[in-house]
Amino acid sequence: MTLSVRTVHRNTSRTDFKFYADRLIRLVIEESLNQLPFDTCMVMTPTGNYYKGTKYQRGNCGVSIVRSGEAMEQGLRDCCRSIRIGKILVESDSDTHEARVVYAKFPHDIADRKVLLMYPIMSTGNTVIKAVNVLKEHRVAEDNIILSNLFTTPIAAQTITTAFPLMTILTSELYHIAPNHFGQKYFGTD
Repeated sequence: MTLSVRTVHRNTSRTDFKFYADRLIRLVIEESLNQLPFDTCMVMTPTGNYYKGTKYQRGNCGVSIVRSGEAMEQGLRDCCRSIRIGKILVESDSDTHEARVVYAKFPHDIADRKVLLMYPIMSTGNTVIKAVNVLKEHRVAEDNIILSNLFTTPIAAQTITTAFPLMTILTSELYHIAPNHFGQKYFGTD
């Protein structure tokens, strides 16, 4: 018996969906953190021995694009317990699809930090473009932004890389249809 992807999705419980989404989020977040610059350092172990370890060069922070980006916050906190997380709410006009910023709250020194911009699903790239422009207005250098993403369309990827060629983009899948139901399924509002 063959099941279509659509049939499997409809029958996936929210618990299973969230479990697998969290696993995928964790993988993308860990790879995003691997992109951050680090220095070597000596770490004294509890047994009194020294170990050659690593530490991040400077402050880092996360910024989630509300609402679906908030699904990625726990994955970031699981990897970096004390990391600062900012938020930005971008709404799209239902008629024109033009994005506008409704709310933005960042660490006061965000211009001096590497920023992991968290947004799991990109259909057009308009929301991310607006969010990155707000970060740049707060003096965040384009090459200090790492977009952590789960699924993107080729159109959105092209739009983002054209608009911000110095920004790093990490995604788990490039596909012509974005699963725009992700936020509803993840938060149980479907």
